[in-house]
Amino acid sequence: MTLLLTRTLFIFAVTVSVGLGSVFIGQAQQPSAKASPTPPADQEPSEVTFIRRVRLPITVLDKKGLFVSGLTKEDFQVLEDKIPQQIETFNDDIGQALPLYVGVLMDTSPSTAGKLKFEQESAMNFIQTVVRPRKDRVFFATFDDEINLRQDFTDRIDLLDKAVSSVKKVGKQTALYDAVWQFCDEKMRSVSGRRVLVVITDGEDTYSRADLRDAVEIAQRTETTIFAISTKAGFTSAVPGVEMGEVKDAKDRDLVKLAEETGGTSFFTGDMLSLERSFTRIAKELRAQYLVTYRPSNDHYDGSYRRIDVKLGNGRGDLKVRTKRGYKAIVDTVKP
Repeated sequence: MTLLLTRTLFIFAVTVSVGLGSVFIGQAQQPSAKASPTPPADQEPSEVTFIRRVRLPITVLDKKGLFVSGLTKEDFQVLEDKIPQQIETFNDDIGQALPLYVGVLMDTSPSTAGKLKFEQESAMNFIQTVVRPRKDRVFFATFDDEINLRQDFTDRIDLLDKAVSSVKKVGKQTALYDAVWQFCDEKMRSVSGRRVLVVITDGEDTYSRADLRDAVEIAQRTETTIFAISTKAGFTSAVPGVEMGEVKDAKDRDLVKLAEETGGTSFFTGDMLSLERSFTRIAKELRAQYLVTYRPSNDHYDGSYRRIDVKLGNGRGDLKVRTKRGYKAIVDTVKP
């Protein structure tokens, strides 16, 4: 099933009835030429206010790269454009508390032809590891010159296994950024929980209308964390000049930015074992994150980019913090 690339703007609104004090939360329809009905004479007009909470899944690592648990709300400081923000909610067990929605996107362009079987086996092992029945959901998709949703969100391993194993051939081009844009926009914004995309690719985008900036922006807006696994080093045959785990060129750096700007990380694999380790690392990280939400002190939706920094106090400066690096302040809607 091929999905068409769409870019639809929604509005999340809180309508406050002036003088009555009642609050209604809802999702407005797309703009149209039809005029709004005139309220009855005895009914006071409504005032529309847009409110956004920013949700940050946060990973904390020590000097050895091990995940750090046991931190409290008081250990964290959140800054937006260098201005401290008031943390509204804090959760240190989101691995148990919130459902996980994961999209696994597999590159099926010509450059991945010799690696397809290895990618499929590793992707399926990851899915089996990360999914908790009746709680988490995974979808599986492929991208080349077409973007194909092969299995929608489900917790049924048999359906996911069937979808992954059904991939038999490769396409002609690589629409990496279009795939990220489409699935963030059409799938991730409408689910309630943590949102993650795991992208398996060689990083060479040759066909997208979207670019790196578009992909990063939509992921940040829909609060989607991206983990990128590069297979450019090859499995059955080596790529000249590329060694396992090394970032070598501009395309590699783009893949790193795609992940890091959204709070994830990237892996550069060179053999089957390192690919398996990458998936295992992602699965463990998703169970070790903290979750912080805050309401921005700057509530103007002017289209500007808001930079986010998360710091640790209480003498924990030796630890490394990873989360998304910002977002664009535009009117949009994401399901809580």
